[in-house]
Amino acid sequence: MGIVSSEIEIDAARDVVYALVSDVTRTGEWSPECVRCRWLGGATAAVAGARYRGASRNGWRQWSTTSTIRVARPGGELVWDVTFLGRPVARWGYRMRELGGGGTVLAESVEDRRERWLQIVSPWITGARDRAARNADTIGTSLHRVKALAEALAARDSVSERDEGGADLDGRTPPSPGG
Repeated sequence: MGIVSSEIEIDAARDVVYALVSDVTRTGEWSPECVRCRWLGGATAAVAGARYRGASRNGWRQWSTTSTIRVARPGGELVWDVTFLGRPVARWGYRMRELGGGGTVLAESVEDRRERWLQIVSPWITGARDRAARNADTIGTSLHRVKALAEALAARDSVSERDEGGADLDGRTPPSPGG
């Protein structure tokens, strides 16, 4: 059924990128299709076996899915399986690798796992006649939005660390008292 994937370079450390993408309650901030996620069964974080419900929208069409985290390796990988009406839809994942200079290469991928009947009815549910093309478009948009969010977080953390270290907002260290 095929895998669609893409990657982007992000000027932020892997732990910053992972913390962002593993907080599924923030997915609506970057996904053009999945507008909201909420943890199920008392889960509060991405750990193997945790489940969450996703609400998606494409134009006037709306649907929900249930996802189960399969791999949660901080700074390295997040993988989850998506179901609709208890049937397999896809396996999504983020993989991170270090980029020279402290940055991160973030790869997002999806493997279509729909059974034939779901492939047939899916265009009426989601409005996407070509699911692979739609996934390629949404992955591209999501990666650029994650990049912007992660780089803003990294910049904020950098300013905060400089400020806590005694530097002013321009990054200069003020002279010590009496000297």
